Amino acid sequence: MPSGCSIRALWIINNQDAVVFSRRFPVVEKQWCSAYKSENENTGLDLPRLPTDQQISNAFTRRKRREGSTRGYGIRVAQSTKGSDSWVDDPITRHIISLCLSDEDDDFDESDKNERNILWPIALHTKALYSILVLPLVEPKEMKDYVKLCRRSDCGPAVGEDLSLSSLLLNISSITGAFMVAHAFGDIVSGDTVEPEVVISASPSVGGLFDSITGSIGISSRAKPVAAPLSSSSPSGAATTGATASDAPKAGSRLLDRDLLRNFIATAMPFGTPLDLSLSNIFAMKANGFSSADPPPQELKQPAWKPYLYKGKQRLLFTIHETVNAAMYDRDEIPDNVSVAGQINCRAELEGLPDVSFPLAGLSTAHIEAISFHPCAQVPAHGIDKQNIVFQPPLGNFVLMRYQAGCGLGPPVKGFYQLSMVSEDEGAFLFKVHLMEGYKAPLSMEFCTITMPFPRRRIVAFDGTPSAGTVLTTEHSVEWRILGSGRSLSGKSLEATFPGTIKFSPLQSRRRGDGDDEESEEESAENVVNVEDFLVQKMNKDLPAVELEEPFCWQAYDYAKVSFKIVGASVSRMSIDTKSVNIYPTTKSPVEFSAQVTSGDYILWNTLGKAPSAAIV
Repeated sequence: MPSGCSIRALWIINNQDAVVFSRRFPVVEKQWCSAYKSENENTGLDLPRLPTDQQISNAFTRRKRREGSTRGYGIRVAQSTKGSDSWVDDPITRHIISLCLSDEDDDFDESDKNERNILWPIALHTKALYSILVLPLVEPKEMKDYVKLCRRSDCGPAVGEDLSLSSLLLNISSITGAFMVAHAFGDIVSGDTVEPEVVISASPSVGGLFDSITGSIGISSRAKPVAAPLSSSSPSGAATTGATASDAPKAGSRLLDRDLLRNFIATAMPFGTPLDLSLSNIFAMKANGFSSADPPPQELKQPAWKPYLYKGKQRLLFTIHETVNAAMYDRDEIPDNVSVAGQINCRAELEGLPDVSFPLAGLSTAHIEAISFHPCAQVPAHGIDKQNIVFQPPLGNFVLMRYQAGCGLGPPVKGFYQLSMVSEDEGAFLFKVHLMEGYKAPLSMEFCTITMPFPRRRIVAFDGTPSAGTVLTTEHSVEWRILGSGRSLSGKSLEATFPGTIKFSPLQSRRRGDGDDEESEEESAENVVNVEDFLVQKMNKDLPAVELEEPFCWQAYDYAKVSFKIVGASVSRMSIDTKSVNIYPTTKSPVEFSAQVTSGDYILWNTLGKAPSAAIV
């Protein structure tokens, strides 16, 4: 069997558990049948076939019912049955799942699972209202090993044990490719086909006067291929200073476009083998085609991710885009947690097939936890604080590198949030925050807002005046705009407070029977010393159940969410020295670098309330 990635089949399932699109690849399935016959030539077992769409729908529905949700429990719980994914007791089973096939929905027992009635490994990716299932080609022996794990009586992988799900998946090269295919289809069905953002710097970085002049002109969108026979390529447009450059087709929410999916499969993964999953490249090839007057270079091999050669003014752009996630508790027993997810976006408008190299500085100060690169990149050498990257860039905007790091400069927003309920329908709150403490120029915060959401309560009255900024209220939230548009914070910090009171509409109490609940309520009031705890218990009794698929069950707790944007540099201290960027063959191309930081799930938990936190080992 080939060592690369091949896909046997894929399915797209909507939120009604119905298969709305499917594709099977006979060439790859023939390889699977041949491998299965070789593995079981003396057993006399019938050759298993790919299931129908209806069988997939039934199996997916059955798994979701037994596993509690689309992704499943991920660990062994009381509801887990022998042979199910959660019985394996590994969180990866929330993303790499198995489906058991049977004609009898109700009578099928998961413990009867074997390599003949199982589909595994299936890469599961959820996007918008759809679940994308991708089945890669694996060895039949690997499937048998997974079936053994499903039947094991002990819980979780043992230390030093050879057979574990993690070690099994690490030896399957097609897993990574299956997830890449699933994410590509997820972007298509959700309409999320916008290329990564590359910001044009406002100040010149290399090239002096020439760089300043070209910077004021901006860059054009994707250049037409040389001697392209069609004129339907993207029109040229100027990008002003401080704007973003992108070639991707603009797509929004729409119904499932099956023709687009079929065209994508025919170009990106013919016969089930993924070649180039870049949607922008596929759109360009469909719009422009290829001309016999523009043959590929004879001396160099043209990579799949660069179907056309660029012609025009040359320029190289880098943008570091970081997202800060934080959980701020302001408690001695629970430490605050701040992490940074970053990526280096690139746009290389360079003629020919040049190699670009540069040293990536700041690795030690950034405390890199994980790092991955675009397929076009090579990392030949690395050190403690420096890593050399060599890549042959594709057309348009692309993500050169992704990483997880610590926040080297500390939290951009520090402080606490307190909410105390004085009655069932009234509460008093207090914010105290410190923005950009320890941050220096060129770092600049462009805006910052803090939102108190109350998704299950309706606000009827509000009173409070912050020391800085303005306040906007809706029926279910209070928004504190500390820094609004037109006002930035650079080279200094800002401390602000916001005390206030809030009143909600009365809760609709549930119907009580025979006074039993009233008596238990009185007993609870006697047993609870803290009046506020009693009020919280009483309110929670009347609140509807939370959606457990929501991260951390947001609606079950009191919290405030911080939103901000910082420009000028990264907060992880990751950086690119534009003077150290080399292009071979040598060309006089200006190099620009910019950085921006935005907030992700940046949460201030109510200091006086309950808050979820990870257990400290």
